[in-house]
Amino acid sequence: MSDDGPKIDQIDRRIISCLQRDASMSQRELAERVGLSQNACWRRLQRLRADGVLAEAHTRVNLDALGLDLTVFVMVRTRHHSVEWADKFRAHVERLPEVTGFYRIGGDWDYLIKVVTRGMKGYDAFYRKVTTDFDLATVTGFFSMEAIIDDRPVDVSLVR
Repeated sequence: MSDDGPKIDQIDRRIISCLQRDASMSQRELAERVGLSQNACWRRLQRLRADGVLAEAHTRVNLDALGLDLTVFVMVRTRHHSVEWADKFRAHVERLPEVTGFYRIGGDWDYLIKVVTRGMKGYDAFYRKVTTDFDLATVTGFFSMEAIIDDRPVDVSLVR
């Protein structure tokens, strides 16, 4: 692997593209789709995993079917920037089950937290938990009315 990451060719790009769309397909089906033998496909999959290109596979869940009807993007600004405080806050947020994404960001805000929950009462319960025992300067929520693009696969043409 070079400093710029692993060497990715067109066949690797096709493998990545197929798996992003359906990680549940069999290795045989994947090999057929990308034009390789099963053994050659298996070797490439092993290399892509070893290089860290392919991580774990997940199943996408229909949130509405589960009654999780509210997505909130929570912006947090803090007065504290020590490593110790950040580590404690990170551990606290990681334990909250409503959190589906958590980012330390640059600009006017310090953190972005993606929360999925059941209605406004669920969000209020999350808000109380996230702010408990933490001196946060500002916490504000942006409520999603519609997911226009969510979890789009990475366009493999962007890969060098």
